[in-house]
Amino acid sequence: MGGPDNRITRYVVAGGGSAGWITAAVLARFLPPSSASITLVESEEIGIIGVGEATVPLIGQLNALLGIHEPDFVSATNGTFKLGIEFADWGETGNRHFHGFGDFGEDIAGLPPHQYWLKLREAGPVAPLSEWSMPWAAAQRDRFAPPQAMKGEAAEFRHAYHFDAALYAAYLRRLAESKGVTRTEGRILEAARDGGTGLVSHLILDGGRRVEGDVFIDCTGFASLLLGQTMGVAYRDWSEWLPCDRAAAVPSSRAGRLTPFTRSTALSAGWQWRIPLQNRTGNGHVYASRFLSDDEAVAQLLAGIDGEVLAEPRLLRFTPGRRERFWEGNVIAIGLAAGFLEPLESTALQLIQTGAMRLLEFLPCGTPDPALIAEYNRQTALEYERIRDFIIAHYCRSRRDEPLWREVAAMDLPETLAHKLTVWDACGRVPLYDLESHQEPSWVSILIGQDILPRHYNPRVDAVPEDQLRSIMEQRRQFLAQAVQRMPGHDYFISRTCAAQDTA
Repeated sequence: MGGPDNRITRYVVAGGGSAGWITAAVLARFLPPSSASITLVESEEIGIIGVGEATVPLIGQLNALLGIHEPDFVSATNGTFKLGIEFADWGETGNRHFHGFGDFGEDIAGLPPHQYWLKLREAGPVAPLSEWSMPWAAAQRDRFAPPQAMKGEAAEFRHAYHFDAALYAAYLRRLAESKGVTRTEGRILEAARDGGTGLVSHLILDGGRRVEGDVFIDCTGFASLLLGQTMGVAYRDWSEWLPCDRAAAVPSSRAGRLTPFTRSTALSAGWQWRIPLQNRTGNGHVYASRFLSDDEAVAQLLAGIDGEVLAEPRLLRFTPGRRERFWEGNVIAIGLAAGFLEPLESTALQLIQTGAMRLLEFLPCGTPDPALIAEYNRQTALEYERIRDFIIAHYCRSRRDEPLWREVAAMDLPETLAHKLTVWDACGRVPLYDLESHQEPSWVSILIGQDILPRHYNPRVDAVPEDQLRSIMEQRRQFLAQAVQRMPGHDYFISRTCAAQDTA
């Protein structure tokens, strides 16, 4: 170790991009320069994967912790705002539903509104459940205002962002360097281990240069150069539940109004994303190569784009899953070096952020304590598994009649997800485990959105007379419609508060 009494003083982040620079910025924010040095090693020759440019609301907390001013950040990254994800053709062709960053209103007599919606649906025709969602009420009208600009129930939602991942990494680099992070340019050739302790002692860069450290954070992407290759931590493959293993990505020109939501459209062997930025639209096709060739996948992607294609499609290969452990010895993997889950729910940056913040929570004073390492690994593994189950839930009850969709509808599920769905089928409740990223309204959005309905609603619902219930539900629908009318258009809000300086 680098300091007196075996204390850790030298932190080395191996790799840049969003993972590296988020980690470096977080460390610099909370570790005083007088007691710790933070070095980030990256090569300009290595590009950023950038599969996902959409986020979840948790990123707002990260930006606030780092002292990032929202309008400045959105402008600098060609960003737009995100109220949720619109799903098209999931479950069956023609289906359309919305996963918004909010709930469906206050409980009624101690029960969540979806239980009452289930009763109304049994009684006769009823509007889609999303009609009681504040994020959807705004999203379907292309309107946006931050929650703090609204009042009462109209403020009970959250928002996230769409942005250019490369610009975000550059933004964080400027911030981190201003806080004392040292950037070293160079390609990492090898991570050397101490013969006695087995810990990584230094990185060897091109030209024979060395970067020594006490703790090494592996942000080297799919290569997982430190944790996977050097420390020998195996990879746990989740392809049995998530068969998509490739993606094609391409930017296109901005077309029409800026929608304040991501769109995910199910296709014959996967799904296509659409992410609106101020200067362009991000498009991609995640697919299973066993059922679709690369050429067919690119053709499907291009056929679904609503603007001029601006570059050649990029092809990416991946294996869904995670490392058996995320922290081994003095190496912690964050980002793609730790694992990969398809970007269906925009959780990639969330996992980077929580990994970095969890590292701070369990930061060792000296030689890493096995108890701290074990707890870090336990919590991180659970987070990955909870998100995995949520993504599988989008697939596993599909009624589409194509080979991929028939396969995922027939597969055996992880026990944790199987239990959730069994309870849901019985009574319309979603049992939640420790370290859940998605709470009950999110699960309800997907399950009811795909017409996966329980056998019964909670019998306590019957205590509210049907006419009174219809009145309560209709009042909320009207309230949301009126509240949204007071919101500016998404385009207008951006133009007045956070327009990018150059959207060419």
